[in-house]
Amino acid sequence: MRFKGLYQKLIPIHRSLIQRFHNDPIHRNNLAVTFLLMNRLNDAKTVLENVLNRWPSDGMAAAHYGFILKMEDNLEAGVKYLKNGIESNHSGAQDSRFYFHLGDALYRLGRNDEALKVYEIGVKRGMFRSLYQRSLYNIDRLVSRPWWTLEQTTYASFFRKLEENWQIIRNEAQALLTKNGEFVDEAEKLRSVGDWKQFELFARGRKIHDNCRKAPVTCGIVSSFEAASTCSRGQVKFSIMSPGTHVRAHCGPTNCRLRAHLGLIVPADTFLRVAEEIRSWKEGKVLVFDDSFEHEVWHNGTSARLVLIVDTWHPDLTQTERRTLAPI
Repeated sequence: MRFKGLYQKLIPIHRSLIQRFHNDPIHRNNLAVTFLLMNRLNDAKTVLENVLNRWPSDGMAAAHYGFILKMEDNLEAGVKYLKNGIESNHSGAQDSRFYFHLGDALYRLGRNDEALKVYEIGVKRGMFRSLYQRSLYNIDRLVSRPWWTLEQTTYASFFRKLEENWQIIRNEAQALLTKNGEFVDEAEKLRSVGDWKQFELFARGRKIHDNCRKAPVTCGIVSSFEAASTCSRGQVKFSIMSPGTHVRAHCGPTNCRLRAHLGLIVPADTFLRVAEEIRSWKEGKVLVFDDSFEHEVWHNGTSARLVLIVDTWHPDLTQTERRTLAPI
């Protein structure tokens, strides 16, 4: 029933099972999971608090409760409960998402060594593809490498077209920067310090028509290339980053895409690390990486950095997979 999206119809079933088997926490935990799938975090939180009051050592409740606390930016408490859940070895807590969010919370708290230990355990338990590649929505057979040449992507002609038109693309982005409110803050709270804004052109394989009217050349080039314009697991956007910004180490959600950056305005002392290698951008040049690998950005320069970000399908995906993979 969950997989058909019939969450509302599950709720009375859960409640009936709770009344019938009132000494078993599993039915309360399942109700909380359904609330989470419905994005009813407060309801899930209330159920889980009741479980933990009665069964303090229940690992499934602890992991889910810790996840909610982490989503609320209560990082210290989130770490405590996520860690308790995972270490309980409860089957309901052995999910890659809990390892992912525990490590991320530790990174955000500056406890990097602890985060790496969590990730190492996750790799050993088959939660992640590798220490650096920790995406959650994967197809195992796809070639994995942190950095890609244009030729390796098989999309070199498209990327060359972006490079040939980089000044026009830059001018479209700069025109948007002169208008208040066009660029919005990066929404995933990945900055540890600084200012980072974006202007979306495509999202989840769909053109944002109002925005594309303001950048017709950029959107025209992207629209002509299906691996980018139909990538339902990615975005196309302008990205502006102010001096002094640091984007903490993080992994993208899926190995089904590659991420390209076209340098538009690139001051000195700006750096991108993917896995163990650090590179920088060049104006008018495309660099391509797999953002399912851990990556991190430093802007130590003195003026804004502007790039065009273009996500494309991983070249090893079949046409059927590209049509049918669920958006992220």
